[in-house]
Amino acid sequence: MPELVFFSGTMDCGKSTLALQIEHNRSTRGLVGMIFTRDDRAGEGKLSSRLGLVTDAVEVEDGVDLYAYIVEHLSQGGRADYVIADEAQFLAPEQIDQLARLVDDLDIDVFAFGITTDFRSKLFPGSQRLVELADRVEVLQVEALCWCGSRATHNARTVGGVMVVEGAQVVVGDVNHSADEVGYEVLCRRHHRRRMTAASAHAAALSPDVLPVSPS
Repeated sequence: MPELVFFSGTMDCGKSTLALQIEHNRSTRGLVGMIFTRDDRAGEGKLSSRLGLVTDAVEVEDGVDLYAYIVEHLSQGGRADYVIADEAQFLAPEQIDQLARLVDDLDIDVFAFGITTDFRSKLFPGSQRLVELADRVEVLQVEALCWCGSRATHNARTVGGVMVVEGAQVVVGDVNHSADEVGYEVLCRRHHRRRMTAASAHAAALSPDVLPVSPS
């Protein structure tokens, strides 16, 4: 039976790499897919992984009806044996409903990939709707690691290496960034709660211990 499957994990855990692998496996068997994405690090209309792999995709804008898009594609003689939706956390809840309708009404498998929570540990609306509707939610087993070596479970936004907890929910960035740019870092829950990034931990380690000095 066709399914809506949500592959979830933190940043840097291989979601886009798996999306590209699924596309490769199915296309080599003669199946034809439609790839949707939004705000990929490689630019508009791209699905990319940090391993350097990239393929073309359909950039999803606000208000686009994904169900109607596929129906129009099919009515013009196109094929869509499956759908891949990367960066699905950025989709609107109603667009997630449209992906579910592709499964239920058109018998098309839909594979959605995205992170569940934002830099404040709050659910993205698109991810929340996927958790509510998906036939399966698969947590990726490739574990991203916090700077301390523990399993990373939270996404942190940084500016100049300093973790920030305020701002717009969506600001495009990456885990690979220059020191003065908005970027992201994956942390374990302990260090996310303490707002301790790799940069701040390194700075703390380099700070000399100051001992109390008694007057002579």
